Amino acid sequence: MRLSETAKIILERRYLRKKADGSRETIEELFYRVSNAVAAAEKMINPQLSSTQVNKIRDTFLQMLTSLDFLPNSPTLMNAGTKLGQLAACFVLPVEDSIEGIFNAVKEAALIQKSGGGTGFSFSRIRPKGAPVTSTGGIASGPLPFIKVFDSAAEAIRQGSARSGANIAVLRVDHPDIKEFISLKSKPGTLRNFNISVGLTKEFMEALENDGFYNLHFNGKVYNRFKAWDVFSLIVEHAWSNGEPGIIFLDRLNEGNPTPALGEIEATNPCAEQPLLPYEACNLGSINLSNMVRNGQVDWGHLAETVEWSVRFLDNVIEINKFPLKKITEMVQSNRKIGLGVMGWADMLFKLRLPYNSNQAVELAEKVMAFIQEKAHAVSSALAEKRGDFPNIDISVYRGQRRRNATCTTIAPTGTISMIAGTSPGIEPVFALVQTRRILDDYAVTQMNPVFEKYLTENFERTTRDRILQEVKRRGSLQQVEGVPEEMKRVFVTAWDISPEWHVRMQAAFQAHCDNAVSKTINLRPTATKEEVRKAFLMAYHLGCKGCTVYRAGTREEDVVVPGACCNCR
Repeated sequence: MRLSETAKIILERRYLRKKADGSRETIEELFYRVSNAVAAAEKMINPQLSSTQVNKIRDTFLQMLTSLDFLPNSPTLMNAGTKLGQLAACFVLPVEDSIEGIFNAVKEAALIQKSGGGTGFSFSRIRPKGAPVTSTGGIASGPLPFIKVFDSAAEAIRQGSARSGANIAVLRVDHPDIKEFISLKSKPGTLRNFNISVGLTKEFMEALENDGFYNLHFNGKVYNRFKAWDVFSLIVEHAWSNGEPGIIFLDRLNEGNPTPALGEIEATNPCAEQPLLPYEACNLGSINLSNMVRNGQVDWGHLAETVEWSVRFLDNVIEINKFPLKKITEMVQSNRKIGLGVMGWADMLFKLRLPYNSNQAVELAEKVMAFIQEKAHAVSSALAEKRGDFPNIDISVYRGQRRRNATCTTIAPTGTISMIAGTSPGIEPVFALVQTRRILDDYAVTQMNPVFEKYLTENFERTTRDRILQEVKRRGSLQQVEGVPEEMKRVFVTAWDISPEWHVRMQAAFQAHCDNAVSKTINLRPTATKEEVRKAFLMAYHLGCKGCTVYRAGTREEDVVVPGACCNCR
Protein backbone atom coordinates (compact mmCIF):
# COMPACT_ATOMS: atom_id res chain seq x y z
CA MET A 1 0.00 0.00 0.00
CA ARG A 2 1.51 3.32 -1.12
CA LEU A 3 0.51 6.23 1.09
CA SER A 4 1.85 9.76 1.06
CA GLU A 5 3.40 11.27 4.17
CA THR A 6 0.35 13.52 4.43
CA ALA A 7 -1.95 10.48 4.42
CA LYS A 8 0.10 8.77 7.12
CA ILE A 9 0.01 11.85 9.35
CA ILE A 10 -3.78 12.19 9.00
CA LEU A 11 -4.40 8.50 9.67
CA GLU A 12 -2.06 8.40 12.66
CA ARG A 13 -3.44 11.58 14.24
CA ARG A 14 -7.16 11.04 13.64
CA TYR A 15 -8.11 7.54 12.48
CA LEU A 16 -6.00 4.84 14.12
CA ARG A 17 -7.75 3.33 17.14
CA LYS A 18 -6.18 2.60 20.48
CA LYS A 19 -5.97 -1.11 21.32
CA ALA A 20 -6.68 -2.72 24.68
CA ASP A 21 -2.95 -2.81 25.48
CA GLY A 22 -2.66 0.94 24.88
CA SER A 23 -0.88 0.71 21.52
CA ARG A 24 -2.28 2.11 18.27
CA GLU A 25 -3.48 -0.07 15.44
CA THR A 26 -1.42 0.05 12.25
CA ILE A 27 -2.77 1.50 9.02
CA GLU A 28 -3.06 -2.04 7.64
CA GLU A 29 -5.05 -3.06 10.71
CA LEU A 30 -7.38 -0.09 10.24
CA PHE A 31 -8.32 -1.18 6.72
CA TYR A 32 -8.71 -4.78 7.89
CA ARG A 33 -10.94 -3.66 10.78
CA VAL A 34 -13.20 -1.74 8.40
CA SER A 35 -13.35 -4.47 5.74
CA ASN A 36 -14.02 -7.18 8.29
CA ALA A 37 -16.82 -5.22 9.99
CA VAL A 38 -18.55 -4.31 6.73
CA ALA A 39 -18.26 -7.85 5.35
CA ALA A 40 -19.86 -9.19 8.55
CA ALA A 41 -23.13 -7.67 7.31
CA GLU A 42 -23.22 -10.37 4.61
CA LYS A 43 -23.97 -13.01 7.24
CA MET A 44 -26.60 -10.78 8.85
CA ILE A 45 -28.37 -10.43 5.51
CA ASN A 46 -27.89 -14.04 4.40
CA PRO A 47 -27.27 -16.46 7.30
CA GLN A 48 -26.72 -19.29 4.79
CA LEU A 49 -23.35 -17.88 3.73
CA SER A 50 -20.32 -19.80 4.90
CA SER A 51 -17.37 -18.21 6.70
CA THR A 52 -15.28 -18.87 3.60
CA GLN A 53 -17.71 -16.90 1.42
CA VAL A 54 -17.82 -13.99 3.88
CA ASN A 55 -14.03 -13.94 4.12
CA LYS A 56 -13.76 -13.80 0.34
CA ILE A 57 -16.00 -10.73 0.28
CA ARG A 58 -13.96 -9.21 3.12
CA ASP A 59 -10.79 -9.71 1.09
CA THR A 60 -12.40 -8.01 -1.92
CA PHE A 61 -13.36 -5.03 0.24
CA LEU A 62 -9.86 -4.97 1.72
CA GLN A 63 -8.25 -4.94 -1.71
CA MET A 64 -10.52 -2.09 -2.79
CA LEU A 65 -9.57 -0.01 0.26
CA THR A 66 -5.84 -0.73 0.35
CA SER A 67 -5.50 -0.05 -3.38
CA LEU A 68 -7.23 3.28 -2.65
CA ASP A 69 -9.72 2.62 -5.47
CA PHE A 70 -12.56 3.45 -3.07
CA LEU A 71 -12.83 4.92 0.40
CA PRO A 72 -15.94 5.37 2.58
CA ASN A 73 -16.67 8.54 4.54
CA SER A 74 -14.52 9.27 7.58
CA PRO A 75 -16.89 7.96 10.31
CA THR A 76 -16.83 4.53 8.66
CA LEU A 77 -13.03 4.48 8.64
CA MET A 78 -12.93 5.68 12.24
CA ASN A 79 -15.72 3.64 13.80
CA ALA A 80 -16.36 0.42 11.82
CA GLY A 81 -15.59 -2.56 14.02
CA THR A 82 -15.59 -0.48 17.22
CA LYS A 83 -17.98 -0.21 20.14
CA LEU A 84 -19.27 3.19 18.93
CA GLY A 85 -20.10 1.84 15.47
CA GLN A 86 -21.60 5.09 14.10
CA LEU A 87 -20.63 5.07 10.42
CA ALA A 88 -22.70 7.78 8.72
CA ALA A 89 -21.33 11.20 7.85
CA CYS A 90 -24.42 13.32 7.52
CA PHE A 91 -27.85 13.78 9.05
CA VAL A 92 -30.76 16.21 8.86
CA LEU A 93 -32.86 17.06 11.91
CA PRO A 94 -36.19 18.92 12.07
CA VAL A 95 -36.47 22.17 14.03
CA GLU A 96 -40.06 22.84 15.06
CA ASP A 97 -41.64 26.16 16.03
CA SER A 98 -41.71 25.65 19.79
CA ILE A 99 -39.25 25.81 22.67
CA GLU A 100 -39.70 22.09 23.21
CA GLY A 101 -39.10 21.31 19.53
CA ILE A 102 -36.09 23.61 19.23
CA PHE A 103 -34.27 22.28 22.28
CA ASN A 104 -35.12 18.70 21.43
CA ALA A 105 -33.28 19.33 18.15
CA VAL A 106 -30.32 20.75 20.12
CA LYS A 107 -30.19 17.55 22.19
CA GLU A 108 -30.47 15.28 19.15
CA ALA A 109 -27.79 17.26 17.33
CA ALA A 110 -25.48 16.89 20.32
CA LEU A 111 -25.87 13.11 20.25
CA ILE A 112 -25.12 13.01 16.52
CA GLN A 113 -22.10 15.31 16.75
CA LYS A 114 -20.72 13.39 19.72
CA SER A 115 -20.71 10.31 17.45
CA GLY A 116 -18.83 12.15 14.67
CA GLY A 117 -21.73 13.03 12.38
CA GLY A 118 -22.55 16.34 10.73
CA THR A 119 -26.01 17.89 10.85
CA GLY A 120 -28.20 20.00 8.61
CA PHE A 121 -31.15 22.07 9.80
CA SER A 122 -33.84 24.18 8.22
CA PHE A 123 -34.85 26.99 10.55
CA SER A 124 -37.66 28.06 8.21
CA ARG A 125 -40.39 26.66 10.48
CA ILE A 126 -39.51 29.06 13.32
CA ARG A 127 -41.82 32.08 13.37
CA PRO A 128 -40.23 35.42 12.45
CA LYS A 129 -38.95 38.06 14.82
CA GLY A 130 -41.80 40.12 16.28
CA ALA A 131 -44.52 37.52 15.70
CA PRO A 132 -46.83 36.95 18.69
CA VAL A 133 -46.30 33.95 20.97
CA THR A 134 -49.79 33.00 22.12
CA SER A 135 -48.68 30.61 24.88
CA THR A 136 -46.83 33.37 26.77
CA GLY A 137 -48.30 36.55 25.36
CA GLY A 138 -44.79 37.57 24.36
CA ILE A 139 -43.03 38.38 21.10
CA ALA A 140 -40.96 35.86 19.11
CA SER A 141 -37.22 36.39 18.77
CA GLY A 142 -37.12 34.73 15.33
CA PRO A 143 -34.78 31.94 14.18
CA LEU A 144 -31.45 33.78 14.35
CA PRO A 145 -30.89 33.72 18.14
CA PHE A 146 -31.68 30.00 18.16
CA ILE A 147 -29.13 29.31 15.42
CA LYS A 148 -26.55 30.81 17.78
CA VAL A 149 -27.71 28.42 20.52
CA PHE A 150 -27.11 25.47 18.18
CA ASP A 151 -23.67 26.87 17.36
CA SER A 152 -22.73 27.19 21.04
CA ALA A 153 -23.77 23.60 21.69
CA ALA A 154 -21.71 22.42 18.72
CA GLU A 155 -18.69 24.37 20.00
CA ALA A 156 -18.90 22.66 23.39
CA ILE A 157 -19.00 19.22 21.76
CA ARG A 158 -16.21 20.07 19.30
CA GLN A 159 -13.76 20.62 22.14
CA GLY A 160 -13.76 16.95 23.10
CA SER A 161 -14.24 15.16 19.77
CA ALA A 162 -11.77 13.39 17.49
CA ARG A 163 -13.90 14.47 14.55
CA SER A 164 -15.95 17.63 14.91
CA GLY A 165 -19.25 17.37 13.08
CA ALA A 166 -19.95 20.22 10.68
CA ASN A 167 -23.35 21.95 10.57
CA ILE A 168 -25.45 23.92 8.12
CA ALA A 169 -28.35 26.28 8.74
CA VAL A 170 -30.82 26.77 5.88
CA LEU A 171 -33.47 29.49 5.71
CA ARG A 172 -35.99 29.88 2.92
CA VAL A 173 -35.63 33.04 0.88
CA ASP A 174 -39.29 33.86 1.57
CA HIS A 175 -38.91 33.76 5.37
CA PRO A 176 -39.54 37.26 6.79
CA ASP A 177 -36.13 37.31 8.56
CA ILE A 178 -34.15 36.46 5.42
CA LYS A 179 -32.14 39.69 5.14
CA GLU A 180 -30.80 39.37 8.69
CA PHE A 181 -29.98 35.71 8.01
CA ILE A 182 -28.00 36.54 4.85
CA SER A 183 -25.71 38.85 6.84
CA LEU A 184 -25.49 36.52 9.86
CA LYS A 185 -21.84 35.59 9.24
CA SER A 186 -20.61 38.97 8.06
CA LYS A 187 -18.63 39.49 11.28
CA PRO A 188 -15.50 37.25 11.53
CA GLY A 189 -15.77 34.55 14.18
CA THR A 190 -19.59 34.41 14.12
CA LEU A 191 -21.08 30.89 13.97
CA ARG A 192 -17.74 29.09 13.93
CA ASN A 193 -19.42 25.70 13.66
CA PHE A 194 -22.05 26.48 11.03
CA ASN A 195 -22.21 27.17 7.34
CA ILE A 196 -25.31 28.99 6.14
CA SER A 197 -27.29 28.62 2.92
CA VAL A 198 -30.32 30.39 1.53
CA GLY A 199 -33.03 28.13 0.16
CA LEU A 200 -34.12 29.72 -3.11
CA THR A 201 -37.59 28.93 -4.45
CA LYS A 202 -38.95 28.73 -7.98
CA GLU A 203 -41.15 31.77 -7.26
CA PHE A 204 -38.13 33.79 -6.16
CA MET A 205 -36.10 32.84 -9.25
CA GLU A 206 -39.01 33.76 -11.52
CA ALA A 207 -39.34 37.14 -9.79
CA LEU A 208 -35.58 37.62 -10.13
CA GLU A 209 -35.61 36.92 -13.85
CA ASN A 210 -38.61 39.23 -14.34
CA ASP A 211 -37.09 41.99 -12.19
CA GLY A 212 -40.11 41.66 -9.95
CA PHE A 213 -41.16 41.38 -6.32
CA TYR A 214 -41.96 38.34 -4.18
CA ASN A 215 -43.78 37.79 -0.89
CA LEU A 216 -42.21 37.02 2.47
CA HIS A 217 -44.65 34.91 4.43
CA PHE A 218 -45.06 32.58 7.37
CA ASN A 219 -48.00 30.25 8.05
CA GLY A 220 -50.07 31.88 5.32
CA LYS A 221 -49.53 35.44 6.50
CA VAL A 222 -47.66 37.85 4.20
CA TYR A 223 -45.24 39.97 6.24
CA ASN A 224 -43.51 41.92 3.48
CA ARG A 225 -42.70 42.19 -0.21
CA PHE A 226 -39.13 42.55 -1.42
CA LYS A 227 -37.67 43.12 -4.81
CA ALA A 228 -36.01 39.82 -5.72
CA TRP A 229 -33.01 41.57 -7.24
CA ASP A 230 -32.29 43.43 -3.98
CA VAL A 231 -32.24 40.20 -1.96
CA PHE A 232 -30.17 38.39 -4.59
CA SER A 233 -27.67 41.27 -4.62
CA LEU A 234 -27.37 40.98 -0.84
CA ILE A 235 -26.65 37.25 -1.16
CA VAL A 236 -24.00 37.96 -3.82
CA GLU A 237 -22.46 40.73 -1.68
CA HIS A 238 -21.96 38.47 1.32
CA ALA A 239 -20.88 35.42 -0.69
CA TRP A 240 -18.26 37.60 -2.39
CA SER A 241 -17.26 39.04 0.97
CA ASN A 242 -16.55 35.75 2.79
CA GLY A 243 -18.10 32.80 0.95
CA GLU A 244 -21.38 32.74 2.88
CA PRO A 245 -24.19 32.20 2.33
CA GLY A 246 -24.25 29.48 -0.26
CA ILE A 247 -27.44 28.88 -2.20
CA ILE A 248 -29.58 25.78 -2.69
CA PHE A 249 -32.52 25.46 -5.07
CA LEU A 250 -35.29 23.94 -2.94
CA ASP A 251 -37.67 23.02 -5.75
CA ARG A 252 -34.88 21.23 -7.58
CA LEU A 253 -34.00 19.25 -4.44
CA ASN A 254 -37.59 18.10 -4.21
CA GLU A 255 -37.81 17.19 -7.88
CA GLY A 256 -35.21 14.55 -6.99
CA ASN A 257 -36.94 13.43 -3.78
CA PRO A 258 -37.57 9.68 -4.22
CA THR A 259 -40.09 9.52 -1.37
CA PRO A 260 -42.27 12.67 -1.62
CA ALA A 261 -45.05 10.96 0.34
CA LEU A 262 -42.82 11.17 3.42
CA GLY A 263 -42.51 14.94 3.21
CA GLU A 264 -40.65 17.79 1.61
CA ILE A 265 -36.88 18.15 1.63
CA GLU A 266 -36.02 21.39 3.43
CA ALA A 267 -32.32 20.97 4.20
CA THR A 268 -29.11 19.23 3.20
CA ASN A 269 -26.07 17.89 4.97
CA PRO A 270 -23.35 20.46 5.85
CA CYS A 271 -21.56 20.36 2.48
CA ALA A 272 -24.89 20.42 0.60
CA GLU A 273 -24.34 17.30 -1.52
CA GLN A 274 -26.97 15.28 0.33
CA PRO A 275 -30.59 16.51 0.45
CA LEU A 276 -32.31 14.62 3.26
CA LEU A 277 -35.68 14.35 4.96
CA PRO A 278 -35.82 14.83 8.74
CA TYR A 279 -34.05 11.98 10.56
CA GLU A 280 -32.46 10.63 7.41
CA ALA A 281 -28.75 9.91 7.27
CA CYS A 282 -26.54 8.95 4.39
CA ASN A 283 -23.52 6.72 4.10
CA LEU A 284 -21.10 8.15 1.58
CA GLY A 285 -18.16 6.69 -0.29
CA SER A 286 -16.04 7.80 -3.23
CA ILE A 287 -14.30 6.09 -6.13
CA ASN A 288 -10.79 7.30 -6.92
CA LEU A 289 -11.04 8.15 -10.62
CA SER A 290 -7.30 8.69 -10.86
CA ASN A 291 -6.95 4.93 -10.41
CA MET A 292 -9.40 4.27 -13.25
CA VAL A 293 -6.91 5.22 -15.99
CA ARG A 294 -4.83 2.60 -17.81
CA ASN A 295 -2.44 3.39 -20.64
CA GLY A 296 -3.86 6.86 -21.15
CA GLN A 297 -7.48 5.63 -21.40
CA VAL A 298 -10.41 5.29 -19.01
CA ASP A 299 -10.48 1.71 -17.73
CA TRP A 300 -14.23 1.18 -17.94
CA GLY A 301 -14.01 -2.45 -16.84
CA HIS A 302 -12.17 -1.60 -13.64
CA LEU A 303 -14.57 1.28 -13.00
CA ALA A 304 -17.60 -1.00 -13.41
CA GLU A 305 -16.15 -3.56 -11.00
CA THR A 306 -15.35 -0.84 -8.45
CA VAL A 307 -18.88 0.58 -8.67
CA GLU A 308 -20.34 -2.89 -8.12
CA TRP A 309 -18.36 -3.57 -4.96
CA SER A 310 -18.70 0.00 -3.67
CA VAL A 311 -22.51 -0.14 -3.81
CA ARG A 312 -22.48 -3.47 -2.00
CA PHE A 313 -20.07 -2.06 0.60
CA LEU A 314 -22.28 0.97 1.28
CA ASP A 315 -25.45 -1.13 1.47
CA ASN A 316 -23.71 -3.35 4.03
CA VAL A 317 -22.77 -0.30 6.08
CA ILE A 318 -26.48 0.37 6.69
CA GLU A 319 -26.83 -3.09 8.25
CA ILE A 320 -24.06 -2.65 10.83
CA ASN A 321 -24.48 1.07 11.53
CA LYS A 322 -25.27 1.99 15.14
CA PHE A 323 -27.19 5.23 14.82
CA PRO A 324 -27.42 7.64 17.76
CA LEU A 325 -31.23 7.93 17.60
CA LYS A 326 -33.96 5.32 17.13
CA LYS A 327 -35.84 7.63 14.73
CA ILE A 328 -32.76 7.77 12.51
CA THR A 329 -32.37 3.99 12.54
CA GLU A 330 -35.98 3.56 11.43
CA MET A 331 -35.80 6.21 8.71
CA VAL A 332 -32.47 5.04 7.29
CA GLN A 333 -33.44 1.39 7.22
CA SER A 334 -36.75 2.28 5.54
CA ASN A 335 -35.13 4.26 2.69
CA ARG A 336 -31.60 2.80 2.65
CA LYS A 337 -30.06 5.80 0.91
CA ILE A 338 -26.43 5.49 -0.09
CA GLY A 339 -24.23 8.07 -1.77
CA LEU A 340 -21.51 6.79 -4.08
CA GLY A 341 -19.41 9.56 -5.57
CA VAL A 342 -15.98 10.28 -6.97
CA MET A 343 -12.67 11.90 -6.16
CA GLY A 344 -9.54 12.31 -8.25
CA TRP A 345 -11.38 13.84 -11.22
CA ALA A 346 -8.73 16.51 -11.85
CA ASP A 347 -5.96 13.91 -11.61
CA MET A 348 -7.81 11.70 -14.09
CA LEU A 349 -7.95 14.62 -16.52
CA PHE A 350 -4.22 15.27 -16.04
CA LYS A 351 -3.49 11.62 -16.87
CA LEU A 352 -5.74 11.78 -19.95
CA ARG A 353 -4.11 15.11 -20.96
CA LEU A 354 -7.49 16.85 -21.04
CA PRO A 355 -7.81 20.45 -19.78
CA TYR A 356 -10.42 20.84 -17.04
CA ASN A 357 -11.71 23.95 -18.84
CA SER A 358 -12.55 22.21 -22.12
CA ASN A 359 -15.63 20.83 -23.82
CA GLN A 360 -13.95 17.42 -24.00
CA ALA A 361 -13.58 17.32 -20.21
CA VAL A 362 -17.20 18.36 -19.64
CA GLU A 363 -18.39 15.71 -22.09
CA LEU A 364 -16.25 13.07 -20.38
CA ALA A 365 -17.66 14.13 -17.00
CA GLU A 366 -21.17 13.38 -18.23
CA LYS A 367 -20.05 10.08 -19.71
CA VAL A 368 -18.22 8.94 -16.57
CA MET A 369 -21.00 9.94 -14.17
CA ALA A 370 -23.72 8.48 -16.40
CA PHE A 371 -21.75 5.21 -16.42
CA ILE A 372 -21.42 5.21 -12.62
CA GLN A 373 -25.08 6.12 -12.15
CA GLU A 374 -26.37 3.44 -14.51
CA LYS A 375 -24.12 0.77 -13.00
CA ALA A 376 -24.98 1.78 -9.42
CA HIS A 377 -28.71 1.57 -10.17
CA ALA A 378 -28.23 -1.83 -11.81
CA VAL A 379 -26.32 -3.13 -8.80
CA SER A 380 -28.96 -1.77 -6.42
CA SER A 381 -31.65 -3.55 -8.45
CA ALA A 382 -29.66 -6.79 -8.39
CA LEU A 383 -29.19 -6.52 -4.63
CA ALA A 384 -32.94 -6.01 -4.26
CA GLU A 385 -33.54 -9.33 -5.99
CA LYS A 386 -31.46 -11.09 -3.32
CA ARG A 387 -31.88 -8.87 -0.27
CA GLY A 388 -35.24 -7.19 -0.82
CA ASP A 389 -36.31 -3.68 -1.82
CA PHE A 390 -36.02 -0.74 0.53
CA PRO A 391 -39.16 -0.90 2.71
CA ASN A 392 -40.64 2.41 1.56
CA ILE A 393 -40.47 1.51 -2.13
CA ASP A 394 -44.27 1.32 -2.49
CA ILE A 395 -44.63 4.99 -1.53
CA SER A 396 -41.66 6.03 -3.66
CA VAL A 397 -41.07 6.97 -7.28
CA TYR A 398 -39.68 3.44 -7.77
CA ARG A 399 -42.94 1.64 -7.04
CA GLY A 400 -43.19 -1.40 -9.31
CA GLN A 401 -39.42 -1.59 -9.80
CA ARG A 402 -36.70 -3.43 -7.90
CA ARG A 403 -34.42 -1.14 -5.91
CA ARG A 404 -32.44 -1.78 -2.76
CA ASN A 405 -31.62 1.89 -2.17
CA ALA A 406 -33.79 5.00 -2.56
CA THR A 407 -30.72 6.88 -3.82
CA CYS A 408 -27.35 5.62 -4.98
CA THR A 409 -25.13 8.53 -6.03
CA THR A 410 -23.84 11.66 -4.32
CA ILE A 411 -20.70 13.69 -5.00
CA ALA A 412 -19.06 14.71 -1.74
CA PRO A 413 -16.12 17.12 -1.38
CA THR A 414 -13.88 14.31 0.00
CA GLY A 415 -11.60 16.84 1.70
CA THR A 416 -9.89 14.35 4.01
CA ILE A 417 -10.34 10.98 2.31
CA SER A 418 -8.90 12.37 -0.95
CA MET A 419 -5.74 13.28 0.99
CA ILE A 420 -5.62 9.73 2.35
CA ALA A 421 -6.01 8.44 -1.22
CA GLY A 422 -3.35 10.87 -2.45
CA THR A 423 -5.58 12.38 -5.11
CA SER A 424 -7.49 15.55 -5.97
CA PRO A 425 -10.68 16.24 -3.99
CA GLY A 426 -14.12 15.42 -5.41
CA ILE A 427 -14.67 16.93 -8.85
CA GLU A 428 -12.62 20.03 -8.06
CA PRO A 429 -9.76 21.22 -10.22
CA VAL A 430 -6.50 21.06 -8.27
CA PHE A 431 -6.20 24.19 -6.18
CA ALA A 432 -2.52 24.57 -7.10
CA LEU A 433 0.20 22.35 -8.55
CA VAL A 434 2.20 23.09 -5.40
CA GLN A 435 0.18 24.20 -2.39
CA THR A 436 0.44 24.65 1.34
CA ARG A 437 -2.46 23.09 3.20
CA ARG A 438 -3.46 22.99 6.84
CA ILE A 439 -4.34 19.32 7.33
CA LEU A 440 -4.84 19.48 11.10
CA ASP A 441 -5.51 22.40 13.42
CA ASP A 442 -1.83 22.73 14.28
CA TYR A 443 -0.16 21.22 11.24
CA ALA A 444 0.40 22.40 7.67
CA VAL A 445 2.21 20.69 4.81
CA THR A 446 3.44 21.62 1.37
CA GLN A 447 2.03 19.30 -1.27
CA MET A 448 2.93 18.79 -4.92
CA ASN A 449 0.40 17.23 -7.26
CA PRO A 450 1.73 13.69 -7.89
CA VAL A 451 0.59 13.50 -11.53
CA PHE A 452 2.29 16.82 -12.31
CA GLU A 453 5.43 15.70 -10.48
CA LYS A 454 5.56 12.45 -12.49
CA TYR A 455 5.07 14.36 -15.74
CA LEU A 456 7.96 16.69 -14.91
CA THR A 457 10.24 13.77 -14.07
CA GLU A 458 9.43 11.88 -17.27
CA ASN A 459 9.58 14.82 -19.70
CA PHE A 460 12.33 17.22 -18.57
CA GLU A 461 16.00 16.93 -17.77
CA ARG A 462 16.99 17.88 -14.25
CA THR A 463 18.09 21.50 -14.79
CA THR A 464 14.90 22.47 -16.64
CA ARG A 465 12.77 20.51 -14.22
CA ASP A 466 14.29 22.27 -11.22
CA ARG A 467 13.77 25.69 -12.83
CA ILE A 468 10.10 24.99 -13.58
CA LEU A 469 9.56 23.57 -10.14
CA GLN A 470 11.11 26.57 -8.46
CA GLU A 471 8.69 28.88 -10.27
CA VAL A 472 5.68 26.68 -9.54
CA LYS A 473 6.61 26.53 -5.86
CA ARG A 474 6.51 30.31 -5.87
CA ARG A 475 3.30 30.75 -7.90
CA GLY A 476 1.33 27.51 -7.57
CA SER A 477 0.55 27.62 -11.30
CA LEU A 478 2.35 27.10 -14.61
CA GLN A 479 0.63 29.87 -16.52
CA GLN A 480 3.24 32.61 -15.98
CA VAL A 481 6.26 30.30 -16.12
CA GLU A 482 8.46 30.91 -19.16
CA GLY A 483 9.87 28.13 -21.30
CA VAL A 484 7.01 25.72 -20.64
CA PRO A 485 5.22 24.15 -23.65
CA GLU A 486 1.77 25.64 -24.25
CA GLU A 487 0.19 22.19 -24.30
CA MET A 488 1.52 21.54 -20.81
CA LYS A 489 0.09 24.85 -19.59
CA ARG A 490 -3.23 23.99 -21.23
CA VAL A 491 -3.52 20.63 -19.45
CA PHE A 492 -2.12 21.38 -15.99
CA VAL A 493 -4.57 24.09 -14.99
CA THR A 494 -5.51 25.05 -11.44
CA ALA A 495 -8.66 26.42 -9.81
CA TRP A 496 -7.56 30.02 -10.30
CA ASP A 497 -6.56 29.41 -13.92
CA ILE A 498 -10.14 28.43 -14.73
CA SER A 499 -12.98 30.92 -15.15
CA PRO A 500 -16.05 30.48 -12.90
CA GLU A 501 -18.03 29.44 -15.98
CA TRP A 502 -16.03 26.22 -16.33
CA HIS A 503 -16.43 25.42 -12.63
CA VAL A 504 -20.21 25.65 -13.01
CA ARG A 505 -20.31 23.74 -16.29
CA MET A 506 -18.38 20.88 -14.71
CA GLN A 507 -20.67 20.79 -11.68
CA ALA A 508 -23.71 20.72 -13.96
CA ALA A 509 -22.25 17.87 -16.01
CA PHE A 510 -21.90 15.67 -12.93
CA GLN A 511 -25.25 16.79 -11.52
CA ALA A 512 -27.04 15.62 -14.66
CA HIS A 513 -26.35 12.00 -13.65
CA CYS A 514 -26.47 12.12 -9.86
CA ASP A 515 -29.39 11.06 -7.65
CA ASN A 516 -28.59 13.51 -4.90
CA ALA A 517 -26.45 16.63 -5.31
CA VAL A 518 -22.88 17.72 -5.98
CA SER A 519 -20.65 19.48 -3.49
CA LYS A 520 -18.44 21.92 -5.38
CA THR A 521 -16.79 25.20 -4.43
CA ILE A 522 -15.92 27.79 -7.02
CA ASN A 523 -12.53 28.90 -5.73
CA LEU A 524 -11.98 32.50 -6.85
CA ARG A 525 -8.90 34.68 -6.95
CA PRO A 526 -8.75 37.53 -4.42
CA THR A 527 -9.38 39.92 -7.34
CA ALA A 528 -12.65 38.26 -8.42
CA THR A 529 -15.63 40.60 -8.73
CA LYS A 530 -19.19 40.49 -7.43
CA GLU A 531 -20.33 40.31 -11.04
CA GLU A 532 -18.46 37.00 -11.42
CA VAL A 533 -20.26 35.65 -8.34
CA ARG A 534 -23.63 36.84 -9.66
CA LYS A 535 -23.06 35.20 -13.05
CA ALA A 536 -21.93 31.94 -11.43
CA PHE A 537 -25.05 31.72 -9.25
CA LEU A 538 -27.38 32.40 -12.18
CA MET A 539 -25.53 30.00 -14.45
CA ALA A 540 -25.75 27.27 -11.81
CA TYR A 541 -29.53 27.70 -11.79
CA HIS A 542 -29.87 27.71 -15.57
CA LEU A 543 -27.67 24.63 -16.04
CA GLY A 544 -29.59 22.49 -13.55
CA CYS A 545 -27.33 22.52 -10.49
CA LYS A 546 -28.99 21.97 -7.11
CA GLY A 547 -26.89 24.59 -5.35
CA CYS A 548 -23.79 26.73 -5.62
CA THR A 549 -20.99 27.85 -3.31
CA VAL A 550 -18.16 30.28 -3.94
CA TYR A 551 -15.09 31.27 -1.97
CA ARG A 552 -12.84 34.22 -2.77
CA ALA A 553 -9.34 33.70 -1.43
CA GLY A 554 -8.24 35.82 1.48
CA THR A 555 -11.71 36.75 2.71
CA ARG A 556 -11.56 34.81 5.98
CA GLU A 557 -9.17 34.97 8.91
CA GLU A 558 -7.11 32.08 7.54
CA ASP A 559 -7.34 30.10 4.31
CA VAL A 560 -7.07 26.32 4.66
CA VAL A 561 -5.02 26.08 1.47
CA VAL A 562 -2.84 28.61 -0.37
CA PRO A 563 -0.89 28.37 -3.63
CA GLY A 564 2.84 27.70 -3.52
CA ALA A 565 5.30 26.29 -1.02
CA CYS A 566 5.74 27.43 2.55
CA CYS A 567 9.33 27.36 3.77
CA ASN A 568 8.16 26.68 7.34
CA CYS A 569 6.02 23.65 6.43
CA ARG A 570 7.02 20.03 6.10
